[in-house]
Amino acid sequence: MDDTPLNPPPELPPYEAGESIWENAFLTRHAPMLWAVAVFALTLLAGVAMMPPSRYPELAYVFAAPAVFWAYRAPRWRLFLWATLGAEAVAWTLTLGWLRHVTWAGLLLLGPVIGLWVGSWFVAVRWVMPRLIGRPWVQRVLAVFGLAGLWVVLEWTRTWVLSGFPWLPLSATQWERLSVLQPAAYTGAWGVSFVLVTVNVAFAAYAWKLLGTGADGGRARSRCPEFLAAMALLLGCLLLTARETINRGRFFRHWANVGIVQPAIPQSVKWDPAEAAGVLRTLEEETLKVAAARPDLLLWPEATTPLAVLGDHGMQRWAEELVRRAGVPLLLGSIACEHADMPEECWSNGVFAVSPTSGLAANFYAKRHLVPFGEYVPLRPVLGWLEKVVPVGGDFQPGKDPGLFTVPLGPVEGTRVGALICYEDIFPDLARSSVRAGAEVLMVNTNNGWFGEGAAAYQHAAHAVLRAVETRRPVLRAGNSGWSGWIDECGAIRAVLTRDSAGAVRTLPPARGEPPGTVYFRGGASLQVSRDARFFGLRSVYVEWGDWFVAVSAALALVAWGILRRPYVPPPKPVDAARPFGRD
Repeated sequence: MDDTPLNPPPELPPYEAGESIWENAFLTRHAPMLWAVAVFALTLLAGVAMMPPSRYPELAYVFAAPAVFWAYRAPRWRLFLWATLGAEAVAWTLTLGWLRHVTWAGLLLLGPVIGLWVGSWFVAVRWVMPRLIGRPWVQRVLAVFGLAGLWVVLEWTRTWVLSGFPWLPLSATQWERLSVLQPAAYTGAWGVSFVLVTVNVAFAAYAWKLLGTGADGGRARSRCPEFLAAMALLLGCLLLTARETINRGRFFRHWANVGIVQPAIPQSVKWDPAEAAGVLRTLEEETLKVAAARPDLLLWPEATTPLAVLGDHGMQRWAEELVRRAGVPLLLGSIACEHADMPEECWSNGVFAVSPTSGLAANFYAKRHLVPFGEYVPLRPVLGWLEKVVPVGGDFQPGKDPGLFTVPLGPVEGTRVGALICYEDIFPDLARSSVRAGAEVLMVNTNNGWFGEGAAAYQHAAHAVLRAVETRRPVLRAGNSGWSGWIDECGAIRAVLTRDSAGAVRTLPPARGEPPGTVYFRGGASLQVSRDARFFGLRSVYVEWGDWFVAVSAALALVAWGILRRPYVPPPKPVDAARPFGRD
């Protein structure tokens, strides 16, 4: 690639008198490498520290700013890409470090791949920023929006390329910050990522201007349109948040008391037939404890029972008898084997309803988006020699529809609940399709026990917050050993199951300064779940129109490319009629 920018940046000011010759020579000789090291370190540290469960989500507003600022200086392509792509590859490997509990090979492959995928955005940054110098403000602002749009398109491609792995979009960093999340109800989570990237690029543009190297010849006090546009977007988010969240408590209506059971079954025993009796004993004990509080509904996590609740008659009878003793209807995650005579087409990972009076319902929800190499082997004729992580028969079969449950709670006709299993809640189109089918409440049954007691449960829960805001539906979450709780329609975490140092189970988020406790424990609790009356029966703009904002983002990226692909030639300065030949 040609390293010569179309509009080269102005010369740096000379060193001041009195500066040592050694320092002058050293910095001059090593400046490119020092820039590369600084950008690598800052991008890596911010990229890791802004992700859940970190307490520094505000770093999402600046994580890319150092690299964007450096790109104005038109560094060598190879050096710039080594620094930025390398930082993203390492950052994502560290962020996905919980995957080592399942497969080191998968971690060392997936982390760098996602990092390079996300980091490819910096290729556009290196191409765009030097071309902005000296251009009119309208073109510069459009270029900033174009870069933000390109980021959105890259995030969207992760939902479907190679079966999809849209884990931790940039918007997920804000899962505990309602102030910027509310646009997701209109644009999807893509809009939140768009705002964050716009602010990153705008900060870099403002820094470039303040340091006296801006496009207006060093007038550091002049306005920076890129920064003003980003602040206008951010202000719009804050105004929308104020409208949606202030006084929202007066719209809450009690819906149900929901009991959540965390059995904390270790993965080492979950599928071991010799441990089945102990697993069932744990489920029975913990369920009856939670049922003693007389909730209206019980929830179990994903794949809870050691045998198929649909297909194994003994397992079905055991579940039905337990629910009769508890006296509370149960929605549980388990396995179905509908056609025992056709084992290749037998298995489904599902959610099932069990009533104290009528037993196991015939209809169930089957997981629609399966985990490659966890629940099926892709390209089996070629990769059939690879084994699945889950030691259950052949490949699981994907579900075809949202498979809603009607629970006798709320209105006279009951409430329709849409289930999402495991990492299905990281795919916004699945939650959207459930709501379009009529779901008034969303439920996530998951088993993060595969991934230890690190960051995975918190990272996964962040996606449930995004789905709640996008669909304007409360989300209930039941995890094998955590994270379990519920999230309201504006994305506020209203309850989360934790155990404190004294062993007591709490359901409210900790107050400021209070020890947070742990989400990883065996137990359960009953939660009082409310619904926001403003959203009863209402479809959000995102539910109604889907990924329209992705198309807008792609259009902005194309417009920016069309403008910048040709060198900019500034118009000639007007000639003063009184002095046509310049100064006297």
